Amino acid sequence: MNRQQLSRKIIDTCLEMTRLGLNQGTAGNISVRYQEGMLITPTGMPYEQMTEEDIVFVSHQGQHEEGKLPSSEWHFHLAVYQARPDVNAVVHNHATHCAAVSILEKPIPPIHYMIAVSGTDHIPCVPYATFGTAKLAQYVAEGIKQSKAILLAHHGLIAAETNLDKALWLANEVEVLAKWYIQLLATQLPIPLLSEQEMKTVLEKFKSYGLRIEE
Repeated sequence: MNRQQLSRKIIDTCLEMTRLGLNQGTAGNISVRYQEGMLITPTGMPYEQMTEEDIVFVSHQGQHEEGKLPSSEWHFHLAVYQARPDVNAVVHNHATHCAAVSILEKPIPPIHYMIAVSGTDHIPCVPYATFGTAKLAQYVAEGIKQSKAILLAHHGLIAAETNLDKALWLANEVEVLAKWYIQLLATQLPIPLLSEQEMKTVLEKFKSYGLRIEE
C-alpha cells in the first residue's frame, strides 16, 4: 500500500476499534510501519474527523513532520517496531476489561487455550510509567519481546501484528480473554489453569492458526 492507502486503513481501523467497543473517545492510537519510520494517528483528534492528511509520519529517530503532532504515545509505538522486526502494525486502546486487569497489575494466565494468540502462554502486564514517557516505552519494549499482546499497568492494551487487520483481531481476542478473567476472579474460586505442556502443544498448533488476511 502507498501512504494514502495506509493512512486510510489506519483511520478505518480506528473507527472499527470504536465500533467493537474497544476504546473510548480519543484515548487509543494506531500505527503502521512505513519506510524509515511509521505512520501514526495524531494527538487528540476524534477518529471520525481524521483525514488521510492528518496521519503523521515519525522517523525511527523520533522526528515527526512539521505542523503535525503525533499521538503522545509515539515513543512506545517506535519501541515496538524496534523490538519486533516481525510486526508492522500496533493497536493501543483502553478496552474496558483489559484496563481493569491492568489496574490489578496482573498478567492474564492460561485460563483458555486462546491465550496462545499472543505467541506465548500468558498475556504479560508491564510495570506502570507515565503515559508518553521514555520509561513506558522501555517497559513496552521489554514486554513486547515476550508477547505480541501486553497489558500496561493502570493503562490498557498493546497488540502488535503483521498488519492492521491482524492487530485489531488480536486486540479484540485479548479483550474477550480479559473479560473472562475478570468474571472468573469475581467468583473468588480457585481458577484452574492449562498446564505448561498443554500450552506448548497449543502454541505449536497456533503456528498455522489465526486471522488469514495479508496486505
